[in-house]
Amino acid sequence: MQASLFLSLSSSPAISISYPVNRPFPTGIHPPGLRFRSLRREALGFFAPKPAGSCRFSQFVSPRNAFNNTVAAVRDNGSTAKGFDYDLVIIGAGVGGHGAALHAVENGLKTAIIEGDVIGGTCVNRGCVPSKALLAVSGRIHELQSEDHLKSMGLQVSNHSYDRQSVADHANNLASKIRSNLTNSLKALGVDILTGVGTIVGTQKVKYGKIGFSDKEVTARNILIATGSVPFVPSGIEVDGKTVFTSDQALKLEWVPEWIAIIGSGYIGLEFSDVYTALGSEVTFVEALDQLIPGFDPEIGKLAQRILINSRKIDFHTGVFAKKITPARDGKPVQIELIDAKSKEPKDTLEVDAALIATGRAPFTKGLGLENININTQRGFIPVDERMQVIDTDGNPVPHLYCIGDANGKMMLAHAASAQGISVIENICGKDTVLNHLSIPAACFTHPEISMVGLTEVMPKSSSASDIYFIMRVVS
Repeated sequence: MQASLFLSLSSSPAISISYPVNRPFPTGIHPPGLRFRSLRREALGFFAPKPAGSCRFSQFVSPRNAFNNTVAAVRDNGSTAKGFDYDLVIIGAGVGGHGAALHAVENGLKTAIIEGDVIGGTCVNRGCVPSKALLAVSGRIHELQSEDHLKSMGLQVSNHSYDRQSVADHANNLASKIRSNLTNSLKALGVDILTGVGTIVGTQKVKYGKIGFSDKEVTARNILIATGSVPFVPSGIEVDGKTVFTSDQALKLEWVPEWIAIIGSGYIGLEFSDVYTALGSEVTFVEALDQLIPGFDPEIGKLAQRILINSRKIDFHTGVFAKKITPARDGKPVQIELIDAKSKEPKDTLEVDAALIATGRAPFTKGLGLENININTQRGFIPVDERMQVIDTDGNPVPHLYCIGDANGKMMLAHAASAQGISVIENICGKDTVLNHLSIPAACFTHPEISMVGLTEVMPKSSSASDIYFIMRVVS
């Protein structure tokens, strides 16, 4: 589990920093005596930033001197590591890489981050942020549609409507704002942003560059891979980005179809069903497993189906694969050929206005140059140990090489990547840290929302009797 802290420094942009709640700050160490979002405004003691490369705290200083010390620590982003250009080079500037970079600079490490697309990665630009902006809209609409509930409170709502383009602009503008904030926070702390595609060319060596330009090479004492993931599209599905699309394109909200099929009923599909039903679409789920909402605790799944699916304009097909999906063309609607998931026999053919492919995500690890350092991926995922250190083909940890987030597949959640990134920096600095993934929550931001942490009810049956875990299940 993690919490986001908001620091406001008088002469620099606002900086958001995440730190795992289940891990307190080191003994005697406190965050700066500055202003925190959602925390009481009070002056706290602050240990002076670490000397470059030392990863150790020095003397205690008063809140009065905290700001000056912080600025001094980040002005030069540490000093050059002996024999290397950087103490740490991070490939990928999503929320995992961003959080790791901030924590690295806090610990006195000279840090650079390589990004070939845009700062913020999937979460900020094509995932968490714009989807939650759309869900905020759908939540308001669902409330307005609950006429009986509103009347019971004495409220009368005659008509309500929405402007599609304004809703889309709201999501896009929020993503742009947060992307700008993340970029400014990296610059404010002196992290070097290296633009281009990063490739590992050898031990502690990385090259980066743009297409059409010559590559540049840097050396680093430690390398952290944080390249994230992309939507997974099964074979047989033709994506045109207009009538058959992934979550990346759906978030642009270029149109609202009257009838949309959502392939996959996990948290991505469930959240989009919340948005589309609020905006007036009829939804059909296509799920390969025998039950909807797989991966959730069975009891939660049943309750969620009753509240979020059965009560809305949603029907579903379970135990079937979408063998082939053809986009709308020549006046014909989207064609979806369904087959039985077990027998593979034809089951049905659906004709809908649009199809959203929500069948999960695949790691984005191609082109990293892993073959140059004796590493093989497993279904695209980079193998790591419990300290996020990369494992080579012989089963040995690769010195000074780490991987976090969706690219390692341990827990494909943005805040899990942040927690993993912080744990890596702790280990680089000599503070042995093993992240407890059971303490990291998951959530589905439907209306009502669903949240969970730890094992599901059926999982402990396969666990050791000596293992004791805290399990929480909530439908709010």
